[in-house]
Amino acid sequence: MVKVYIVGAGPGDPELITVKAVKLLELADVVVYDRLIPVDVLKHVKEGAELIYVGKEPGRHSMEQDEINELLLRKALEGKVIVRLHGGDPFIFGRGFEECQYLIRNGVECEAVPGVTSAIAAPEQYLIPILLRGVSSSVAFVTGREDPGKGFREVDFRRLATSVGTIVILMGASEACRIAGELIQGGLDSSTPVAVVTRAYMSGSRVQFMTLGEVAGCRITVENPSVIIVGKSVRLSPLYKDAVSHST
Repeated sequence: MVKVYIVGAGPGDPELITVKAVKLLELADVVVYDRLIPVDVLKHVKEGAELIYVGKEPGRHSMEQDEINELLLRKALEGKVIVRLHGGDPFIFGRGFEECQYLIRNGVECEAVPGVTSAIAAPEQYLIPILLRGVSSSVAFVTGREDPGKGFREVDFRRLATSVGTIVILMGASEACRIAGELIQGGLDSSTPVAVVTRAYMSGSRVQFMTLGEVAGCRITVENPSVIIVGKSVRLSPLYKDAVSHST
């Protein structure tokens, strides 16, 4: 049976891709890849394989999702080995599951290969423990930018504020001020520590430490792509004390 592999490439470090993903890239006849994959992972693709870029930037898509779905189906029906390569993990705020649904509905088997998600990799790069015994027993991974097509907002940051120990926000750069304000309205103290990790494991990666109040006051610029980590465990990073002392 024809099969398409929906593969997570991990964050920006090409060494964080899984062994299984590398083996599939070596077998692939066609690789359909995203903007935020570690580009060096493409060196594993065999000579002669077709590389198709379908990356999306805010407000600018090289190919719409419906077109990507149709592309995957068309290539699969040609009998080729297809790897659809997503940055991070394909099912964590990616479109991997939607692609699988479309393929299966059209008679093509789909296999998902997990990748290291930036929701975990970004804080760990800067030694921020999002779950830690005695400090934070729960974590929420949430998007800062929901699909407007839903017609409603599912993530209620006011209710989330005191429901979990650590909040990790993906795709929240443009909404950081609003989100921080709603978290404070929901009961989090304005002094709650926040880390903003930009371009995790990519060239130019950096972390900024600040308070929730500073974010709510729009005193910092959150660049895209960034992961925002909110919670008292942020303060435990060995980099936090130095960063805070240099800012005062």
